[in-house]
Amino acid sequence: MIRKIIKIDEEKCIGCGLCAEACHEGAIEMVDGKAKLTREDYCDGLGDCLPACPTDAISFEEREAPAYNEAAVLASKKNAKPLPCGCPGTHSKAIKREVCDVPETAKVNRSQLSQWPVQIKLVPVNAPYFEKADLLVAADCTAYAYGNFHKEFIRNKVTLIGCPKLDEGDYAEKLTAILSNNNIRSVTVVRMEVPCCGGIENAVKRALQASGKFIPWQVVTISTDGRILD
Repeated sequence: MIRKIIKIDEEKCIGCGLCAEACHEGAIEMVDGKAKLTREDYCDGLGDCLPACPTDAISFEEREAPAYNEAAVLASKKNAKPLPCGCPGTHSKAIKREVCDVPETAKVNRSQLSQWPVQIKLVPVNAPYFEKADLLVAADCTAYAYGNFHKEFIRNKVTLIGCPKLDEGDYAEKLTAILSNNNIRSVTVVRMEVPCCGGIENAVKRALQASGKFIPWQVVTISTDGRILD
């Protein structure tokens, strides 16, 4: 039958896995680092995956495709096997790091990152993880300079990183859209003491002003030898 179905542009796909997470039917899987529509009969054509894609690699097309098989989708969800640790299984094959897969001895040092992507330029403006989020906007050097960065800054926050000296363009417009379109609870800016890092702090200031919202925020400065200066 001819029907509307998604199309994935592999050249634009960066392999972030957000579309596979957003596809409740399990039609999309990550294969060799790229998103693939592996089950056309699982795709309902509603496009929940479209807004999740940070590079606009997903679009609609009308072509010959199997009909949406709701019964098969429900059966797939019902038959999903639990993980060895007892956590619920999932039909989605999106790349993720399950806590239960981390050896007990390594859990104290595991990543605190809660979402992907993290680059300001790549993150989708309306990603669901922004709802009621405590936002961390950090210069990318800070995670290397400060040894306890994950535990003290990334933990329990949605993380955005960038380098105002190396990245082209201004972050303020993208950050304004994120602050304006989502219910952000707080913003923490972590920057290095070097002058070029002032660009990321200024971008956040302008975004907060342009959003028209009162959002609590703070700036933390890291020295080049790994100390918190303020």
